[in-house]
Amino acid sequence: MDLLLLSVIAVIALALLFDFSNGFHDAANSVATVVATRAMPARWAVWFSATCNFAAYFFVGTAVANTVAKTVKPGSVTVAVVFSALFAAIAWNYLTWHRGMPSSSSHAIIGGLIGAGLAAGGTGAVSWGTVQKTLLAIVASPAVALAVAALATLLVIGVQRVTKLPDDAKPFKVLQLVSAAAVSFGHGANDAQKTMGVIAALLAGAGYVTSKPGGSITVPEWVALASYAAIAAGTAWGGWKIIDTMGLRLTRLNARTGVAANIGATTAIFGATALGAPISTTHAAASSVIGAGAAARTGTNWKVIGEMVTAWVATIPATAAVGWLVLKATRLPTGLAVVVVGAAVVALVGAIGWAMAHAMGAREMEAEVLSTALPARGVDEVSPVRAA
Repeated sequence: MDLLLLSVIAVIALALLFDFSNGFHDAANSVATVVATRAMPARWAVWFSATCNFAAYFFVGTAVANTVAKTVKPGSVTVAVVFSALFAAIAWNYLTWHRGMPSSSSHAIIGGLIGAGLAAGGTGAVSWGTVQKTLLAIVASPAVALAVAALATLLVIGVQRVTKLPDDAKPFKVLQLVSAAAVSFGHGANDAQKTMGVIAALLAGAGYVTSKPGGSITVPEWVALASYAAIAAGTAWGGWKIIDTMGLRLTRLNARTGVAANIGATTAIFGATALGAPISTTHAAASSVIGAGAAARTGTNWKVIGEMVTAWVATIPATAAVGWLVLKATRLPTGLAVVVVGAAVVALVGAIGWAMAHAMGAREMEAEVLSTALPARGVDEVSPVRAA
């Protein structure tokens, strides 16, 4: 087995680790509302979401995967470039997850690819048309999700006035589960394709698959299957600290606003997937929660929202910087490169292991849900929301 093939296998494993982190980092997108409103027990919710994540494999194509694969132009994609991008994205995912901060796995990998691409071949190595498409989605998807969620909330409130149903009525909780399934399906459909695109670009750069005219790549079936399996496994593991932030710290949710939030997120995610745009499902879901809470006047925690938006703005510059640095490190003299890059990998793996060993679990999440009836500080006091 030659060194190139061994390198490709190692980087594919790293890509699937990123996909796993995407699953638990962004699991909050789908399950935060059903956990926060007790429509489903926390430990069941992540398995429910994981099943819907994987189900997308049987129905969705590869438009998003090809958009991601073309972020760095084919002639500039090497094993080192993909490794550097993945290192940056994984480091950012684990850092923000450990801090309980909803940020975008999608934009983390795009930022890593931009930085590594710039380090490899300058501005000419990056497909700026693809980057522009992603940047437009950064602005559009939260705006669409927030607006749709707010309108859906007003519609649900209108229905509630006619039917006299309470906020947490069973019909609302049933609709929450249906809409959460749709968000989970959309999360798998859009986000698993990012890993597919990265692996496809790696295989094309190493000469194992051929790019078509225009840079499109036929994604091998095993790549799609492995990507959907990895993101589903990550979702099942559960990113409870971000679920805590999304479900309990942005606004006060009930079943009716949970339904509306899921409708907003689903609209943005499915629309972007159909257009082949790698949007942030986190941005869409969090904006939907905020929109639903604002329309229902259930309280808004502006401190947490400000921290979250700061993380959104920082994602691409931060991961681009790390991707650039790691790619430059791989180009040091051989012995020094092995020491520097090896030390960085060991440090990252050690930090990840420590963070996962000390992570919040399902029982702690359920305890947090039960404690939300207590008064909170630092929130617009229309209705209490758990403070930061």
